[in-house]
Amino acid sequence: MTSFFRQPGLWAAAALACLSAAPAFAADDSFVDEFDRFDLNRWYVSDGWANGDFQNCTWSKRNLKLADGKLTLSYEARKTGDRDHACAEVQTKQRFSYGTYEARTRTTPASGLNAAFFTYIGPANGQPHDEIDFEAITRDTSKIDVNTYVSGKPNNGSKVPVAGGTDGGFNDYAFIWEPNRIRWFVNGKLLHETKPDTPLPINAQKIFFSLWGTEKLTHWMGPFTSPTKPVTFEIERVAYTKLGDKCQFPESLVCKNP
Repeated sequence: MTSFFRQPGLWAAAALACLSAAPAFAADDSFVDEFDRFDLNRWYVSDGWANGDFQNCTWSKRNLKLADGKLTLSYEARKTGDRDHACAEVQTKQRFSYGTYEARTRTTPASGLNAAFFTYIGPANGQPHDEIDFEAITRDTSKIDVNTYVSGKPNNGSKVPVAGGTDGGFNDYAFIWEPNRIRWFVNGKLLHETKPDTPLPINAQKIFFSLWGTEKLTHWMGPFTSPTKPVTFEIERVAYTKLGDKCQFPESLVCKNP
């Protein structure tokens, strides 16, 4: 299904079509989503709120677009709620644990913005804050941040290079979460891993994609300038392969048995 989620009527129609067409998904099932359609049995769309005062935009379903096998999240100057900008986030309804997480994405360069592919669970879900990150701080598209949080405390953070940049074309980002380690890969190359005996997340988490901005976290994300046209974060594919399950698609890191 190809649709532009720009008007409430179109969103409602798309939601009904997806809900009637798709099966329910069990937690921790392996899956591949190439965004030929948007499945509301799998995805929850953040809409009408923000994560905190540090975020200068309101999540808006209008800032999602599904077309040509891509899900596009956008950030734009548009008064939304009590903020002057609108941004986008999606998250899985299911939680996932040990296995291989993969996404094929492309960003737009812009200072003060964060395009993230990550897993998270936290107090709102009745769990400690555990998280595993790929965060493209788009003021410098030559690198991407990787990190974990364990019970709310950051561990294992690093910046890793992205040849050609996070905006130069679509890149494949993956991490393998195992009971004793986590490894991060860019385009199939191992670029970072947790140190032995370091604390690791243990709680099943949801998968997120988000694009948001700040005027407060400038030490990390750079000075913010309101964009004159929408900034985008495109996702061609996301996959989760449960630890021990077989390779699901030819380009998967699981096929290479890293």
